[in-house]
Amino acid sequence: MDVIERIKNQVESSPVLLYMKGTPDFPQCGFSGRAIQILEQTGTEYAYVNIFEDPEVRENLKAYSNWPTFPQLFINGELVGGSDIMLEMFQNGELQKLLDATKNNA
Repeated sequence: MDVIERIKNQVESSPVLLYMKGTPDFPQCGFSGRAIQILEQTGTEYAYVNIFEDPEVRENLKAYSNWPTFPQLFINGELVGGSDIMLEMFQNGELQKLLDATKNNA
């Protein structure tokens, strides 16, 4: 399986998936830390991929998602964006609506 297929499988296997630098317990950049704080505040279960553990995913995710930075949040297989977009959507209630929809589909 090539790396793009692996990314596709990762994205499709979890309703909420965060590609991040580090882990939820030890984020390795401020933006990843903020993304985790936002997700924790929503009370939503999520999966994560530490891009430092798989350099192939780190390099090819940018092409897959057409998004140049990390973290990257996917909900129901669709790219939502990075921590700035997550914060804006969290503040205006849009993120919670998207996340609530994943709970209803589970």
